[in-house]
Amino acid sequence: METASDYGAFMEKFTLPPNSAPSLPLNSLTFAVKEIFDVEGYVTGFGNPDWARTHTVATSTAPTVLALLRAGATCVGKTVMDEMAYSINGENIHYGTPRNPCAPDRVPGGSSSGSAVAVGAELVDFSLGTDTGGSVRVPASYCGIFGFRPSHGAISESGVIPMSQSFDTVGWFARDPMILSRVGGVILQLPDVAPPIRPTCIIIAEDCFQLSSTPFDVVTGTVIQAVEKLYGGDVLKHEILGDYVKTNVPSLKHFMSKENTDQIYSIPSLAALSSAMRLLQRYEFKNNHGEWISAVKPDLGPGISERVSDALRTTGENIDICYSIKKELHDALAALLGDFGALMIPTVPGPPPKLQTNTSDLEIFRARAFSLLSIAGVSGFCQVVPFFVFL
Repeated sequence: METASDYGAFMEKFTLPPNSAPSLPLNSLTFAVKEIFDVEGYVTGFGNPDWARTHTVATSTAPTVLALLRAGATCVGKTVMDEMAYSINGENIHYGTPRNPCAPDRVPGGSSSGSAVAVGAELVDFSLGTDTGGSVRVPASYCGIFGFRPSHGAISESGVIPMSQSFDTVGWFARDPMILSRVGGVILQLPDVAPPIRPTCIIIAEDCFQLSSTPFDVVTGTVIQAVEKLYGGDVLKHEILGDYVKTNVPSLKHFMSKENTDQIYSIPSLAALSSAMRLLQRYEFKNNHGEWISAVKPDLGPGISERVSDALRTTGENIDICYSIKKELHDALAALLGDFGALMIPTVPGPPPKLQTNTSDLEIFRARAFSLLSIAGVSGFCQVVPFFVFL
């Protein structure tokens, strides 16, 4: 799909004109949307040609897209995504891998790969993606831009193909933090003028940085200095998050396997959290799309095919425990952070993997990544990226 000018970010280009008035908050800005959002008159292809072939054009446009148009922004097309939103790499065997504008020899991150690349390459001012297990946070970090996963349930998912409803969120990307904020104001329907809020605490999850390939002091030093300058050192606190989660999320014991405990790159409780998240994700994905997959037998790329096959074999065993873990983690983090606290963690464990990285190395990286990504994913809390970027 790649052309010299678009980094392979776009599936198709078109123009949806906005409401036009200088006073509108997104006036004169351009954006693109992941191929998971309905746009009237276009097929929502879900990253797979067999899906596109077996589905008709959308008869309406997703409310989130309409809200952005009403706010003055112009939509210029749909972007490439990983098939069926089932990868964080950003590669698509059918439509090509969007080229990471920061590191062309490395993956862009997925599944909202094209949306992140379009922003990083300055093709649009902002873009829409979705985040279930990390599909906004990962490509934002890999492409060196801002990304926001909102709190679960904060934004309508109408007109968006579901992946796993317990974790699905609509998110967005921008290069400029002010544009990220303005887009959020529109999508979240926030008041035009909101007073700044001083955080009551900023908690550094020290053990989470053990999963990062970047030394702890290098990562946190600048941020700590900035926090102390803005808010004073009294707001900074430190926590061994894995121990806190193990103590306060009792249902996790069902996922605390010996394998998780013995892995040198693992925090056992967070590895267990990741296992629970991925089990529930597989179960809900099967319920959403298993019938279509069994009937059509779509051509799926490497990695995607194996994950989909695993999902189709998933039963309802331990699913109730997964729902209990979600509630327990939400309540535990709410108690830890209070109304206006923030948790400082790495987004991903290191720089984006190089293109054609071998499978075993990728799996180790994915395991470490999901231990971090599952914290916001399972709790349902929001997460902004970058806390730090590797490029």
